[in-house]
Amino acid sequence: MNPQAKLVFTISLLLGTTITISSNHWVTAWVGLEINTLAILPLISKSHHPRAIEAATKYFLVQAAASTLVLFSSMTNAWCTGQWDITQLTHPMSCLILTAAISMKLGLVPFHFWFPEVLQGSSLTIGLLLSTAMKFPPITLLYMTSQSLNPSLLATMAILSAALGGWMGLNQTQTRKIMAFSSISHLGWMAIIITYNPKLTLLNFYLYAMMTATVFMTLNSMKILKLSTLMTAWTKAPSLSTILLLTLLSLAGLPPLTGFLPKWLILQELTKQDMSPAAVLISLLSLLGLFFYLRLAYCATITLPPHTTNHMKQWHTNKPVNISIAILTTMSIALLPISPMIPTTI
Repeated sequence: MNPQAKLVFTISLLLGTTITISSNHWVTAWVGLEINTLAILPLISKSHHPRAIEAATKYFLVQAAASTLVLFSSMTNAWCTGQWDITQLTHPMSCLILTAAISMKLGLVPFHFWFPEVLQGSSLTIGLLLSTAMKFPPITLLYMTSQSLNPSLLATMAILSAALGGWMGLNQTQTRKIMAFSSISHLGWMAIIITYNPKLTLLNFYLYAMMTATVFMTLNSMKILKLSTLMTAWTKAPSLSTILLLTLLSLAGLPPLTGFLPKWLILQELTKQDMSPAAVLISLLSLLGLFFYLRLAYCATITLPPHTTNHMKQWHTNKPVNISIAILTTMSIALLPISPMIPTTI
């Protein structure tokens, strides 16, 4: 792709995100979402592969439908209450339509079908953008309207997302699809707490984005798209494989690592809100995700490479680890000690 065109699309992504997260009016928020969608489409389809074109088409159709629903819910609210302010969304039907629209944009169950397919048709770099940066504006809109949303509906969608994200990820062999179902599962954790403690949702999103960025950048450095390639990674990049092991365990939420922090705080908050059954259920469902994270970690570090492989073997090279991967990895596995100061800030 032409560097000037790539620069324009990148600036448009930043502009659309900034417009959405800083707006108070529904129309300007909608404009920001549309700029984001139009800027990411050429980046998804830049390889001109049929799978990439298919992914871009699916992404466009879903995002256009979701943006239309956002505009429709805001117009319905303005018709009934006379308010265009994002924080003044009070009409019940508007809240219901907005929940469906944001769920569609994020990929929450039952509007999740597009996300694994789009991620599979994109490159690892674009997959990272779709899993993190493109979810920030919808999460922000949920944050701003959280006091008006239906807690029971969001809790149901969250538990279904955690269940389906874990269940569907069990039998996958493509790393991008595994990361897509991981994203759906993590979105369930964010959605279940948004109406009770929205700042916890943002904390969870920031930590999830950091850990996911580490995993995608590590996979991109080793050029790994499927598990059979991951099995031979230890011989050519042992340091990156170790980084991947620790980050995957952090994503799974194992206690000594950073990923345990948001799960711990969310379970604590759910217990305070007398939602112990939901807390127990979503904790048990996270074990499904733990299984396929452990499977990835096992393939990356514990298995010996097979004697005959279907792909060309690469020479072992002692390339230094990218400094950004090193920084992100350190933050992805070592931030748990900051947990005592978090309750004072949220």
